[in-house]
Order: sequence, then C-alpha cells, then structure tokens
Amino acid sequence: MKQFTYTIKDPLGIHARPAGQLAKLAKSFPDTTATLTKGEKTVKLSQLMMLMGLAVKKDTEVTVAVEGAAEEEAYKALLEFFEQNL
Repeated sequence: MKQFTYTIKDPLGIHARPAGQLAKLAKSFPDTTATLTKGEKTVKLSQLMMLMGLAVKKDTEVTVAVEGAAEEEAYKALLEFFEQNL
C-alpha cells in the first residue's frame, strides 16, 4: 500500500467537478482500490456521492491510500491530480 497526505488548496475544496474527475480517475485502475481519509472517515475515491459527502473544504488535510495491482501508477496519477487540481 502507498499513501500520501495532502492539504486542499482549492478555495472551494473538493467540489463537484474535481470530485467527478477524481472518481473517474480512480475507476480507471480497476484492480486497485484508492481511498481518501478525512479525520475519522474513509471513503473509496471511486464512489462520487460518498466523496462529496465528506464535504472537504480548503485547508483540510486528507490522506489518500492506494492498494492493488496498479498501485504505483494509481499513486502517481492521483498525486499529480491533487497537485494540479486541488
């Protein structure tokens, strides 16, 4: 398992557009599970409504964990997505 911690910089937090893109990206690695943890709650990144339900705001620290057959590729893609979009 690989993971990284990231502080959200987007003024709107994880809102609908990036959440949808994030879910789509997570689904593009079918043999790999990616999760996002905010505080005590953890959700799969591929589950858009659960991700939106976390209501992640600007300056919130989240942890993304990736595990599975393509974890290295998924880790790199997700880290890049967070750095460029959130």
